[in-house]
Formats: sequence, C-alpha cells, structure tokens
Amino acid sequence: MVVLYQQDLLGLSADAALERAVAGGSQISAYTRRLVHGVEEHRQELDGWVDANLKGWSVERLGAVERNILRVGAFELRHVEELGEAVAINEAVELAKRFGSFEAAGLVNGVLGAMAEGE
Repeated sequence: MVVLYQQDLLGLSADAALERAVAGGSQISAYTRRLVHGVEEHRQELDGWVDANLKGWSVERLGAVERNILRVGAFELRHVEELGEAVAINEAVELAKRFGSFEAAGLVNGVLGAMAEGE
C-alpha cells in the first residue's frame, strides 16, 4: 500500500515506485510486486468498480491512502483467486485502521463488502 500511495502521489510507474522503495531500503516481496503491477495494469477497471460501490463519492475525492487501500482490496477480490474474500477485506480494513483516517476502516469494509456481494 505504501508503494502504491507513493506511486499515486508522485505519478510514478509501478517499476519506478518499486525501485524507489528498494533504493530507500525496503525489501519488496514477490506478492507486493504482483499487487503493485496488478493495480497499475487494472487501475481503470478497479477505479470504476470502486466508484460503482461508493455512495456519494468518487475515487478521485478519496484520500490517497483510502483510494489505494481500496484499489488493493478490489484487485485482490477480482484477481487473486487463492486469497479468500474475507481475508482480502480484513487485510484492507487493517491497513485502513493503521494508515487511514478515522472513518477509513468503516468505508473500506463497506465498499469492499458491497463489491464482494455484487460479484
């Protein structure tokens, strides 16, 4: 999520964001690389899916942290078959609790829950 956050704010490609993280001393797992590249590849689809499940908001109006947590959660729900829906949603909610605003966890839970039900 942190790599995606930086990518979003700085307008970097997935590869540039990952290189920046490694240069800063971060160890990047294969799964993290998969998420960062997958979110970049499917960003338009993911943002449309998030938009369709937001009530009175749009992806662009969300904070960068919340936006990227939702992108990761949506990617995992739609493209990571080996990860169960409940696990994907729970991990996203935990990220929101750790990095997001006060209301972020409830927003993430509600949007990803609606996405999982609507699939």
